[in-house]
Parts: sequence; C-alpha cells; structure tokens
Amino acid sequence: MSRVQLALNVSDLDEAVAFYSKLFATEPAKVRPGYANFAVTDPPLKLVLVEGAGDGGSLNHLGVEVDSTAEVNATQARLSGEGLATATEDEVACCYALQDKVWVDGPDGEPWEVYTVLSDVEMPGGQLRTVDPETGAECCATATGEADTAARCC
Repeated sequence: MSRVQLALNVSDLDEAVAFYSKLFATEPAKVRPGYANFAVTDPPLKLVLVEGAGDGGSLNHLGVEVDSTAEVNATQARLSGEGLATATEDEVACCYALQDKVWVDGPDGEPWEVYTVLSDVEMPGGQLRTVDPETGAECCATATGEADTAARCC
C-alpha cells in the first residue's frame, strides 16, 4: 500500500504526539528521542514529527512511502524521464529505518522523497539521516563520531 508522507517540525514532541494521536485516533508507530511517526490507516498517511529541526508547525519534507525498492526505482526512472533532477539513496539509515529512496525538489524547493522501508535501525541521539540527499556525502557526524546537529541533513 502506498501512502503520502508528511513530515512536520514540532517544538514539543510530547504535545504533538498527544494532539495527533487524538486527531487520527491512533497511537504512534515509532517514538524515539526527538522523533515520532504515525502509520495512519484512514486516510492513508505516514505522519512524521521531528522536534527542534525548524520552526514548530513548519514543513520538514514530504514523501510517498511505497512497498518495494522496485517501485522506488521505477519512480526514479519516470521522474528522470520527465527531466527532473533526482538524488537516489540506497540502504540509507534515516528516521530510525534502513531505506531505499529517491529525492526530488518541487518548484519552490520543497523536498519530496519516494521511499521504502527495508528494516528498523537505531540512530545516534539527535541524528535522523546519515547521508546528505543532495550530495551523497555522509553527514550528521563529526570526526569524533558525535552527532553534528548543525548539519543540514540532521
């Protein structure tokens, strides 16, 4: 089943989890420090909450969760065929999951990802990604291995 993903920046994760649990009448599927996601059945939605990554209530990114890597690859081929610039990430650790994904930016720079979850993984505190989708460079870690929360992709 495919579903749209909406990732929001929130100022208070506990408050946001309480609100969205009531709004969608469901509990979060995953909660980690500074991060939560909901797998909402009706309407089909993956709601991701990221604490402290931007102004509360602002957009973090958008996405479409699909069932397989084959669907991610087909989407990348279709988007490239339409002349859109894409960035592919294979087996990237992001948002407490191992994922295959393709990124594309909307006309106003809004980031969209089409992705599939391969498995759950744990991430260092404060880190949501290990690769910058624009450059493919590893990010969010300093030379000592500590999370760099100033990095764009954290």
